[in-house]
Amino acid sequence: MKIIVCMKQVPATSQVEIDQETGAMKRLSANTRTNPYDLFALETALQIREELGGTVTVLTMGPTQAEEMMKDAYTMGADDAVILSDRKFAGSDVLATSYTLAQGIRVLGGADLILCGRQTTDGDTAQVGPAIAEHMGIPHCAWVSEIVNVNEEAIEVRQDLVSVTQVSRMHYPCLITVDKDMCVPRLPSYILKKKTSDRPVRILNFDDLPDKNLSRYGLVGSPTSVARMFAPPAADSQVYFNGSAEEKTRQLFDTLISRKII
Repeated sequence: MKIIVCMKQVPATSQVEIDQETGAMKRLSANTRTNPYDLFALETALQIREELGGTVTVLTMGPTQAEEMMKDAYTMGADDAVILSDRKFAGSDVLATSYTLAQGIRVLGGADLILCGRQTTDGDTAQVGPAIAEHMGIPHCAWVSEIVNVNEEAIEVRQDLVSVTQVSRMHYPCLITVDKDMCVPRLPSYILKKKTSDRPVRILNFDDLPDKNLSRYGLVGSPTSVARMFAPPAADSQVYFNGSAEEKTRQLFDTLISRKII
């Protein structure tokens, strides 16, 4: 079983710089962390590998500083890690990002199963995973909350789709996006950290991809753009409520009403 997990570094703080010309986030300007949803995808991949055997490769698109995130994936049990990094990829929207990742997956020889987190905490579109599958022409299921059954031929999953629950079965190759209720991500292993300290993280750039059409990548290949982006203002005051649970609930409710929040 060949499994690829798509991951992303996201800002760990709201204090980020914005490029005033492009409206894009300057990702090197802020502290970063692994997108939380992607940790559930990685844990799911590792559990499937433990059951069926095979390999787990983590893949990301971004600056080379993502190497730290990829080494963290090694300490959880990933076998290989690849970063797609090139200035030509900068400013990508969902379409360009998903296309670049799909190209990267083709360079890696494809996969039986591709896993993504349900969404990222910065873009919040929840579209990249399904878009990768569409670029690759493979079936996919989004918002997966449970693996019902998995074997060498197919995977059966349960999807929570707001008002309905759906069970789907797909033959490989296919892609799923994983929700946070799927599992509990394991902690990094000190033993694996020692074992993988010298394991390299591969860097691929634009020249390594099969499609050299620049109109499919970065800002040029992005039909959508951000008109305006800003960090939320920090709260300048705090409100404390006293009394019993019922009294504090009433005070909170009245405050939200008075400020027209609800």
